[in-house]
Amino acid sequence: MTDLAAISGGIDLGGTKIEARLFGPGYQSIDSLRIPTPRGSFDSFLRALAKQIHWLEAQSGRGGKLPIGIGLPGIINGETGEAMAANIPITGVDLPAALTRTFGRALPLINDGQAFALSEAHGGAGLGAQSVLGLIMGTGIGAGHVLGGAPPYRRNIAGIEAGHLGIPAHLLARVDLPLRSCGCGKKGCFETYLSGPGLSEICRLKLGHPITPKDLGQAAEAGDPAAQSVLQIWAELMAELLLTLQITLDPDCIILGGGLSQLPDVTRHLTRAFATRRLGPMALPVLRLAAHGDSSGARGAAILAVQQAARG
Repeated sequence: MTDLAAISGGIDLGGTKIEARLFGPGYQSIDSLRIPTPRGSFDSFLRALAKQIHWLEAQSGRGGKLPIGIGLPGIINGETGEAMAANIPITGVDLPAALTRTFGRALPLINDGQAFALSEAHGGAGLGAQSVLGLIMGTGIGAGHVLGGAPPYRRNIAGIEAGHLGIPAHLLARVDLPLRSCGCGKKGCFETYLSGPGLSEICRLKLGHPITPKDLGQAAEAGDPAAQSVLQIWAELMAELLLTLQITLDPDCIILGGGLSQLPDVTRHLTRAFATRRLGPMALPVLRLAAHGDSSGARGAAILAVQQAARG
């Protein structure tokens, strides 16, 4: 029989789905429910979120006493509560206040990059490490950082916006890639070439036609020299970002997640490229693949909720 006190809930909010997961002891997934994310209005979004929270409370047998955390993309101002996100209709809303009014209690909120890192630090690929950096390489590039098993203080509810750091001009010149505009409004962000769409753009520029990262990886694995050359360029750019993250945060390990973490031998290729950029005698962090995959967002949110509940 499951100990009710060991049950927790997590919600992973994304542009396409709102996924609720119920976790048991050791944050092992018990059950999950996924519904589409309404994008027409905040009210319709809030109703869908309420459905998921009530489902978790009912399934758990703990009702409103169930610790529930919410992982989401975007940024929430730590002073005003004002939210901003590209793919969910919360921009301009005081989200923490709206959730408290709706559910009668404060629900812990965590950026999805931070949730990913927190999940992997607890029973994941970062187990045993004091400082864990989670790097999500997918449609965008995001990151999260955990120290001593908990997210460090951050003034805002935000992840580490690693994708919006700037690529050094000399590096773009060396690999002969043009400066590109980013969706954030700046130019030259790492995300413009390191994300899934960014890697496809490198393919278009270097191969003369677009190709999906999955097909590129398969071609490189089969020995295609042109595909291997494109992946080498991507690895060089990624290694520069890894160096930037190391010299600012100096983690013990970097956990790779997102669709591009499935590229063939990605940890080996990135470790080799990263080693060429070592700063003096600094020990490099270990690169590992994520252990919890798609459940990491909800799992990290549940861990945060339990941590906050324990602090009262």
